[in-house]
Amino acid sequence: MTTSLVDAESVLAIDLGSVQTRVSLFDVVEGQYHFIAKGAAPSTVNAPFRDVGESVHQALDSLQEVTGRVLVDSDANIILPTQTNGTGVDRLVVTFSAGPEIRVVIAGLLTDVSIGSAQNLVRTTYGRIVETIGLNDHRSSELKIDAVLTAKPDLIILSGGTESGANRSVLRLAELILMICRILPQDKRPDLLYAGNTALAKKIKGVMEKWTHVHVAPNVRPNVDVEDLGPAEEILNEVVGKIRSRQIGGLQSLAKVSSAPPIPASNAFGRVVQFLSKVYDPVKGVLGVDLGASHTTVAAAFSGDLSVNVLPVGMGQNIKSALVEDGLSEIMRWLPLHVEESVVRDYIWQKSTQPGMVPYTAEALAIEQAVARWLLQISIRRTRDTWPQKRISFEPILASGAVLTNVASIPQSLLMLLDGIQPLGITTFILDQNGLTSSLGAIGKTNSILPVQVLESKAFMNLGTVISPISRAKYGTHILQVRLEYEDGNESQFKVQQGTIVSLPLQPGQAARIHLNPLRRTEIDALGKRGANSFRIVGGACGAVIDARGRPIALPSDASRRRELMKKWRLSLGS
Repeated sequence: MTTSLVDAESVLAIDLGSVQTRVSLFDVVEGQYHFIAKGAAPSTVNAPFRDVGESVHQALDSLQEVTGRVLVDSDANIILPTQTNGTGVDRLVVTFSAGPEIRVVIAGLLTDVSIGSAQNLVRTTYGRIVETIGLNDHRSSELKIDAVLTAKPDLIILSGGTESGANRSVLRLAELILMICRILPQDKRPDLLYAGNTALAKKIKGVMEKWTHVHVAPNVRPNVDVEDLGPAEEILNEVVGKIRSRQIGGLQSLAKVSSAPPIPASNAFGRVVQFLSKVYDPVKGVLGVDLGASHTTVAAAFSGDLSVNVLPVGMGQNIKSALVEDGLSEIMRWLPLHVEESVVRDYIWQKSTQPGMVPYTAEALAIEQAVARWLLQISIRRTRDTWPQKRISFEPILASGAVLTNVASIPQSLLMLLDGIQPLGITTFILDQNGLTSSLGAIGKTNSILPVQVLESKAFMNLGTVISPISRAKYGTHILQVRLEYEDGNESQFKVQQGTIVSLPLQPGQAARIHLNPLRRTEIDALGKRGANSFRIVGGACGAVIDARGRPIALPSDASRRRELMKKWRLSLGS
């Protein structure tokens, strides 16, 4: 890489999480951008500090100790840009997932049109819909105003009217919002995001901006049959950043010295998935899953067409969400050892009040990993309807989250992902072991080269290629003949049985050509193509794996048999 393409600038990325604050340093080494090191500290966004500044300083101290570089001055301010003596960094970017959910009121016309699109827009960020007002809402104006006042929104999204469509109904909704803003004291007024008929944007902004912060986005429903969220998503995330700056102590100070406005981590995470989808197979698409403490972000992209969903489920404050949808019984089914239901429930409640709690026993670790499996399952289930053909066939799948990286052995991470996502066909799993994806998405706004080069480095872990054939054969029946041709001329042949996981004899980085011969109408390709398959394969950290357990994975009803089966699966992957 020539120096004309690499500007030799260092970048510091700060990620403000609800449990941890992470700082990551990137710099040029031998003409290429690399991830240098990271520092972390418990988040101070909540009491008693209620200011992220303290955790940022602690994380920077950790990073300075690891790297030996001086990044802050005597007043604890980040040194920007790099000085002639080598201290400081050239650029700073900030992402955040910390803070309370943004309380959102939606005002629109029709439930299945503009209101539905606005609801989909909210799902792309850290928002919770607390009230909805529509054209078919038969409450009086007074009751509608009372409902919104009771909801205490941080943001109102006004949508409605296709391009050159309805005017009068949208303006009536705007008048209602105006009355609400007039009633509330200035510091309690919600921001307004208008994403309706663009012909009315100037008029609505002119009237409303005297009373509150008004933001205008392109129409989310330009046509009755067309939903276009992409442009509005960018505006929404800017609005969320401004609201967060008022909610989170210390964020405004960081924003003043940042190279770009702070953005939600979910938005930045989605940008990386979107970029990867332009590089990999356009038919299969790319899936990204970030299992965080308070939220889980699921991003799927096909040839640059991105769908992001942020779900209020997580491994920290929102771990209680795992108990919904008959969650406790499902969690119990994924436990590899005997644990009483009361113990599982108590652990989940304790974790929700102490999200930084680390599992220190085999029992606690088993509970956390069982919860992670269930949260991954419900997150995929709630988002797959937005994907083409509603399938779970991607290449690759990018995964992030502390519960996936803080494991005793890497195969545990892969097994959690396989049990939770249950992909089809042929997929490569990439683990964001350093929690860098969101930071790279933020950096990409000001430096498009750095994320590409870091993604190609060893900062991300290739867990391995997983082949997940689908067959209706009985348990124990041979469904696949496999032949591996190694580059040194040796071969390995074996058969795969239904209901098993097979670890291929392939070392990390070792290449081979694999030949798959499906038996008994077994499908390897997720699109339903049958026949022999042959392709080159390279081993990851877990080599390569054939997951022949079927979809969905069927677990025995008997607890002892279930635990014995899970033990076999773990041993098959070397965990």
